[in-house]
Amino acid sequence: MFSGLAQTSSRQAEIVEVVLRNGWDYMRRLLTGSKTGSPDLPPPTVLRNILVELGPVYVKLGQLLSTRPDLLPASYIETLSSLQAQVPMVDWSSMESLIRQEFNQPLEQIFDHIEPQAVAAGSIAQTYRARLKTGEAVALKVQRPGIEQVVEKDIALLKGLGELVALTEFGEDYDIVALAEEFGTALRAELDFIREAEYTEELRRNLAQTQWYDPEKIVVPRVYWEVTTSKILCIEWLEGKPILSAKLSGQGYEGDLESERNAVSTLLCRVFFQQFYIDGFFHADPHPGNVFYLEDGRVGLLDCGMVGRLDPRTQQALTELLLAIVDLDAQRCTQLTLRLAESAQPPSLVTVENEYARMLRKYYNLSLSEIKFSEVFYEILQIARNNRIKLPSNLGLYSKTLANLEGVARSFNPQLNLLEEIRPLMTDLFRRQLMGSDPTQLALRTALDLKSLSLQSPRQLEQFLDRLTSETFKWNLTLKELDPLRRSLDDSVNRLSFSIVVGSLIVGAAIVTTGAQTSQITFLTNALFGAASFLGLWLVISILRSGRLR
Repeated sequence: MFSGLAQTSSRQAEIVEVVLRNGWDYMRRLLTGSKTGSPDLPPPTVLRNILVELGPVYVKLGQLLSTRPDLLPASYIETLSSLQAQVPMVDWSSMESLIRQEFNQPLEQIFDHIEPQAVAAGSIAQTYRARLKTGEAVALKVQRPGIEQVVEKDIALLKGLGELVALTEFGEDYDIVALAEEFGTALRAELDFIREAEYTEELRRNLAQTQWYDPEKIVVPRVYWEVTTSKILCIEWLEGKPILSAKLSGQGYEGDLESERNAVSTLLCRVFFQQFYIDGFFHADPHPGNVFYLEDGRVGLLDCGMVGRLDPRTQQALTELLLAIVDLDAQRCTQLTLRLAESAQPPSLVTVENEYARMLRKYYNLSLSEIKFSEVFYEILQIARNNRIKLPSNLGLYSKTLANLEGVARSFNPQLNLLEEIRPLMTDLFRRQLMGSDPTQLALRTALDLKSLSLQSPRQLEQFLDRLTSETFKWNLTLKELDPLRRSLDDSVNRLSFSIVVGSLIVGAAIVTTGAQTSQITFLTNALFGAASFLGLWLVISILRSGRLR
């Protein structure tokens, strides 16, 4: 199917050639129409090489896959997280032409100066430093010309490949078509810089309101809406360096570099804990290049193209799950995982709980400072995958963001203890989850619920008593473990009945044989013995095939 398409499309032929050259055996069999057998992924490095060779859009796909530890093991997430698009820069004349097309007035009336040399080049856009006529230094993120057509073409190919993989058992289990459509939606969303600007402003507003840290210490760049379009994003220029390459000065910390390092890592953790557990809206790509240490000692968050959201129910479950991990409580971890799940209960709750117990047992003799919570969450997602528990995709994004945060924070401050950073916030966090941000509003809502209950209760009690006295009251009970027991009993009874019939045929044939006088009676007894032997043999074979002799 795919090989036929490859003859009419150079891009599809290129994909086939790259896959074959890199030695992904399963996909080679799939693309050539051979028998595929059990699906398998290529090794992480092979998958990374394939995506890099296929170009910027597939690199972006790999980066999106790295946000889904609910689908891929940790080794793949780690390898794909390092993907960077190696793309040549588009020359300034082409980019300048696109910028002029986006604005209804000459650039000279908007900008005092734009540096023609890009400061960064990605798969979707290039970034330039500029200065507005009003004097503000800005970063100008400009979409690469023609990228929309490339993205749409590759999204169509991804969907077609997803339909092929969906024919396999692997594709059915993971709904590959829906996953391909989800990635397509995410890729299209990255082409809309208006949406990224809205995310930036939302994050900026959220982080400015807090009791957990000094909001003056965290910076999200301001958006200049008058110079922002769907293809151009204009934001405040932040003067600084990526956090892991910045040199600390001890400024404002009495010259104590260790105190400054501890304060910055604490700030970073608290900023993201607020996003996770209070705001429910978080920057989902805090890799070292997006976390800047500014010259004045503040911390800046850049690039809000990828964000995640958590609803209040998920926030509460994740908070309790964190405590269950600390307590090494396998049973509670199982309950909370099922609360978060989108799918039905797994075949065996005991199996899930045993896997949790086995996983948590590794941490019995470790101090809390030695536990990497991002790795624990990755293992939780692995247990869910093993037991076909479908968790929401935002949990994968949450786990990946937590891993990035922990990695950056520990690289910046090796002495970091993530639990010690969140422990002082727990009381306030549970109070907020219990009382809400506005206790008065919660009290009024509770009063309305009690009023509704008091008005409805007499009528409901009257209906209950009417049904009870009129003998129309019925109980609907469902015993989940009763069906397997019933089927087992049916099988046993059927086999017992079958054995009785076979035995009766043998006894009847023996009785008839003792009085056999004619050839017709002899033929009848032989037929009875033959039928009994055949049925008895069939019964023995069925018992052996069932594998339950004991």
